[in-house]
Amino acid sequence: MENHYDHLQEMLTRVDGFIYPNEIELHWGILVVVYPYVTGLVAGAFILASLERVFNVKVLKPTYHIALLTALAFLLTATLPLVSHLSQPGRAFQIMVTPNPNSAMAIFGFVYLWYLMVVLLLEIWFDYRRDIVIWSREKKGLLKWVYKIMTIGIFDLSPKSIEWDKKIGYFITVVGIPSAFLLHGYVGFIFGSVKANPWWSSVLMPVIFLFSAMVSGIALVMLVYMIVSFIRRVKIDMKVLDTIAKYLFYILIIDFSLEALDQIHRIYEAEESFEIISLLVSGKLSITLGLIQLFLGTLIPLFALGLFQLYKPANRIRKWVYFIVGFLVLIGIFFMRWNVVIGGQLFSKSFYGFTSFKLQLIGSEGLWMAILWMVVPVLILAFLLWLLPPWKRVPE
Repeated sequence: MENHYDHLQEMLTRVDGFIYPNEIELHWGILVVVYPYVTGLVAGAFILASLERVFNVKVLKPTYHIALLTALAFLLTATLPLVSHLSQPGRAFQIMVTPNPNSAMAIFGFVYLWYLMVVLLLEIWFDYRRDIVIWSREKKGLLKWVYKIMTIGIFDLSPKSIEWDKKIGYFITVVGIPSAFLLHGYVGFIFGSVKANPWWSSVLMPVIFLFSAMVSGIALVMLVYMIVSFIRRVKIDMKVLDTIAKYLFYILIIDFSLEALDQIHRIYEAEESFEIISLLVSGKLSITLGLIQLFLGTLIPLFALGLFQLYKPANRIRKWVYFIVGFLVLIGIFFMRWNVVIGGQLFSKSFYGFTSFKLQLIGSEGLWMAILWMVVPVLILAFLLWLLPPWKRVPE
């Protein structure tokens, strides 16, 4: 009997195409991978900004506005991968006009608008209001009128008014922290609520998504800070980089521990789905999960960042290592989303057999469309840094 079971398991590893039931294709493709990845970058960047504003980590002040603008740029395009994925994207607005409290996706529409309109836009406006008023007086031509419109008619620069800007901005940041948690935690909630899929159904899924979002957002802001400093030919403040790397190291440890705990829990329970999941991990996802997500995206960054907590080599070496680590972390978190979204659709609901995912190069669900929605927020960020440059703010 045991030999027959082993033979069956060996046969399943060679099956390409579901045996039963006849589930032929994956419903969610790479655009659904990009969607939680982008929202995670938003939440993580905002959390890093809140460290300076709320938790008084003053050494991170040079990255505060960069983190806010990064969060805004990616938030503006966060829903576009989903809209592109829909067969009838013209009906997407109905999520707002016909709210359904029983739908997690419908509720997200309101969470998204709250975070965009109330939290990010207002916080950035109150932070920049004084500078926008001054720029509207100093600039010439079209840019002068752009800044005038952005003032929305409020030109008061009295000390009392400036003080109110700071107080309101601080309050919005405090409100924004749980909003950021809710924005991305709900993505993990959606996957974790699919009871029929054992790869997704886990109470830790929202928490794992949240901490992985913090990891990716912090890594992104670190890279943006380094790239912007290089383009401006400004010396990078190593205290800032070391502090960002320290928080990235701590959050990465928590994220790795949570994912390890989730896997240990699965192994301990060993439900009827355990065999098919173990075959999935050791087979279909061996490269994307084992090599890219775990080794390149987690273990190498943890080793490098942990080593630098004990021993700090020359600044030039640390800069290059931080840049490589940030890049590896972003790749690792992307493939974490890939392994969740795509991996959870690769095995049959009957737990007998697998299918394959073939990524198209072009088309509405193709690789180029996914790259487009990753490049667009970068272009928006470049525009925002030009329009609202933190380094050109007028001293008080």
